[in-house]
Amino acid sequence: MDENLETCLAQVAERAGYDGPPQAARAVQNVLEVLGAHLVGDDRTDLARLLPKQCRPLLTATAPATEPLTPESFVDAVTDHGSDDLTEARRAVHAVLPTLATMADAALLRRILTQLPPGHAGLFGCTDPG
Repeated sequence: MDENLETCLAQVAERAGYDGPPQAARAVQNVLEVLGAHLVGDDRTDLARLLPKQCRPLLTATAPATEPLTPESFVDAVTDHGSDDLTEARRAVHAVLPTLATMADAALLRRILTQLPPGHAGLFGCTDPG
C-alpha cells in the first residue's frame, strides 16, 4: 500500500474511530464519489492532485450532479452511495472531509466551499468562507 494512502486512511480511521483501514477506505470511497459530483473544473483536479494516487479517480471520475446538495442532503447522498446507515454516513463525512481540509491550502479550500451551498464548511471542520 502506498505510504500516502496509508497516512490518509490512518487519519480518517482515527477521526472516525474505525478499527482499521478497510472501514476508512470505504468511507473515503463513499465521500469522495459524492463530493466529486459536486465539484467542477480546476478545483476538483487541484484537490485530486493532493490525494493519494489511488483516491484520485474516486473524486474525478464521477459524473457531475444535476443539482446542489445541502449539507444534510450531502450526508444522505453518502448514505445512498454505500454507507450502512445515516449514522455511519455522518461518521464518514465528519472524518473524510476534515482530512481533506488538512490537505488543501486555505485558498483551495475556500474555492471548494464556494462551489458548494452554504453550510458545507462545518462538514469540513471549518467556518464558512467570507
